[in-house]
Amino acid sequence: MSIIAKIIIALVALLHLYFLWLEMFAWTTKAKKVFRKFPKELFEPTKTMAANQGLYNGFLAAGLIWSLTIKDATWQFNVALFFLACVAIAGIYGAFSVSKKIFTVQALPALLGILLLLASYL
Repeated sequence: MSIIAKIIIALVALLHLYFLWLEMFAWTTKAKKVFRKFPKELFEPTKTMAANQGLYNGFLAAGLIWSLTIKDATWQFNVALFFLACVAIAGIYGAFSVSKKIFTVQALPALLGILLLLASYL
């Protein structure tokens, strides 16, 4: 795996660790500044739902970080590709169902990671 692919994978993982923190621990404080279009009165009632979403983002980050620690090239490629694909699919779905901005923030970096991963493996 190329160093550029590893850097993008690490950045996508860091982004999802940020999502974890925002949704699990800062939903009723900092998230209000990030999700400006979300009605302020709904942050408190949706705190548990957001924490659940944050946990899923943590699993995605964990998988991406795990992929960077795998020594076997084939397994590293497969694990990285799987978790990047999960992120990309979630970002594409979010773009259609919530906001087009999600494509740029979540799906696009993952798709770039997939392209770099494929380029470095072929």
